[in-house]
Parts: sequence; C-alpha cells; structure tokens
Amino acid sequence: MANEPSELVIRNDKDGCAWLTLNRPDKLNSLTVGVFKELRGHILDLRADKNIHCIVLRGAGKCFSAGHDLGDIAEGEEVPSRGWHSETLRLMEKLPKPVIAAVHGHCYTGALEVALAADFIIAADNARFGDTHAKWALTPVWGMSQRLPRRVGIATAKRLMFTADMIGADEAVRIGLAEYAVPLDKFDAEVEALARRISENSVYSHAANKRLLDATDGRHLDAGLQWEVMESEGVGPDMKERIMTFTKKS
Repeated sequence: MANEPSELVIRNDKDGCAWLTLNRPDKLNSLTVGVFKELRGHILDLRADKNIHCIVLRGAGKCFSAGHDLGDIAEGEEVPSRGWHSETLRLMEKLPKPVIAAVHGHCYTGALEVALAADFIIAADNARFGDTHAKWALTPVWGMSQRLPRRVGIATAKRLMFTADMIGADEAVRIGLAEYAVPLDKFDAEVEALARRISENSVYSHAANKRLLDATDGRHLDAGLQWEVMESEGVGPDMKERIMTFTKKS
C-alpha cells in the first residue's frame, strides 16, 4: 500500500516496559492484516523477553485506532488461517505480563476488540468507544461477543452492540469498560507512571496472577477458592530480596 510507514507497529522499551504503538496515523491507525502480523510478531517476542515486565498498547497521532480497515474488508483480506485475528488477540491476552491499552480518540469495533484483549483500558478524556458491527451488517470474529459482556455485563454489551452508539470516556468508566479517565494533556505521563508502578512489582507474581485469574474466570466461587489454594504457584525467587529491601527501609 502506497505511503505506508515502514513499521506498522513500533516497539520502544523503557524502564522494563515495552510500548507498542499502532503506526498508521494517516489512516487513523485502522487495522489491516499487515498491522496484525507485526503486532503478532511483537507479542511472540515479548513472551520470551525477561527484561520486560509490562506492556502498553497505544496509537500514533490523533487516536488509538478507528477500527478494522473497511477498505481491506471490501477488497477481501488474505488471512493466514480462519480465526487468525482472534488467535492473535488471545496470544496477547495470555502474555504472562500485564498489558495496558492506552486509548485516546477513536476506539471503534475492531479497535475495541483489540483494547479488550488487554488486561485493562486507561482512557484519555477525549476517548470514544463503540461497536459498529451492526451498522455495516457484520458480526464479530475477533472476540467482541465474548470479552465485552465479561467486561461490562450482558445487558450493557447488548445495548452497545445493538445501537452501535458511540460513548465517551466518562461513560466508559461508568460502565466498567475503562478503568479511569485522564485529561489528554496529562495522559502520556499518567500511563507512563502507571506502567512504571506495575514494572516495579514482581514479574513472577504478575504471571502467576494472570494465570490464576484466567483459569478461574466465571467459575463458581467455591471452585475458584479451591483452585487458588490447590494450584498455588507459591512464592517467587525474588520474594526474600524484596522483603529484605523493604525491612531495611522501614
């Protein structure tokens, strides 16, 4: 495609955190097979990178992403396999490290499906979210029908999916889609501070906690409590060092 940037997803590492930036700003970071291929490559690399404790996914320019590139849909995409996009997002979701979706501006449909595959969403106050599958006579195959109701509840998910309404950051926070909203001029600093706080904590605990939460999501409480005890991964190799550092400061 003419005038495409050489990197569709840019990775920058800082202080134990990897920043992945969707990089089609002239196209509002709309999502193509090429974008997903690069995102998937970074995900696979990050799984084995012991120097990275946290990941932030964001968009370049005016927004996070306007969603799936409708031009690509109309022309017919060549995907490596059936369910490949969904599989890519599941690989991101199952990374043994916290993943933050930092959303400013547009976050529609396919972009929302990408953001929902992160552990949680932080929104700039200009963020706008929506699911427009029904507007274009499409149905979700990247995870919307599964992740959205788990995040906001079945009735709210139905409302958003049936109406194709756009909602702002405050409403996204109110319904539990985003964790909290930050003024746009303070957004980058807040996300960086949040990522730093996460990166300072135990990578062992992060990985174990993600596995625990994933394994027990939706289970009956007693079954989940039993799993927590019986399948406990115990303490990490840095436990004594962390406690000693704390006690020396006290």
